[in-house]
Amino acid sequence: MKKINIAIDGPAGAGKSTISKLLAKRLGYIHIDTGAMYRAIGLKVLSQNIKSDDVDKILEILNNTEIEVKLINGNQLVFLDGEDVTDKIREPNVSMYASDVSKIKEVRQRLVKIQQELAKQKGVIMDGRDIGTHVLPDAELKIFLTATPEERAKRRFLELKEKGYEVDYYELLDEIKQRDLNDMTREFAPLRVAEDAVVIDSTNLTIEEVLEKVLELFYKVIRNEV
Repeated sequence: MKKINIAIDGPAGAGKSTISKLLAKRLGYIHIDTGAMYRAIGLKVLSQNIKSDDVDKILEILNNTEIEVKLINGNQLVFLDGEDVTDKIREPNVSMYASDVSKIKEVRQRLVKIQQELAKQKGVIMDGRDIGTHVLPDAELKIFLTATPEERAKRRFLELKEKGYEVDYYELLDEIKQRDLNDMTREFAPLRVAEDAVVIDSTNLTIEEVLEKVLELFYKVIRNEV
């Protein structure tokens, strides 16, 4: 079966990574979570006590920062300056830093080059905010996965509680709304629906229902490609 690239975009907490991981396992594809790369930059900015809106200092450390994405046994590991930060970048306080640094054009340009290189081999499922519109505009299948801010905040709340974090639902809701605003209003490669993307609202759908919808679209594309 011919391999294609799949772009899955959408706002924070819409379930992009979850669906992408399941889809990758089902199809034997490689999943690349681009948001993890921005989280890595956000983590470094946070760890050095730099304000997330201090563009000059962020660009200064960017020139001395090495980010690597390694795919090991089908899992994506993120290395920051040689250190495996795959778990650290998921800590709650990293989220807004990741959102803020992702607005910076030079940061996006650098990480997009890495992402495009990873996708050259085909058979890649890449999720993020600007995959179908900017990173992989020629992806054979583009999905825009969304849900209401309230539903996304609820999912994030339950996920963090399960991991042992003490979090407030309303603070998470405010954070998600702010991240949406950041993503949709940034000047360079903002979050938007690609003209040829299929929109899936997962608000009232189970993970399995979303997965089946994406698989149905995938096989339609494959039948047309073969």
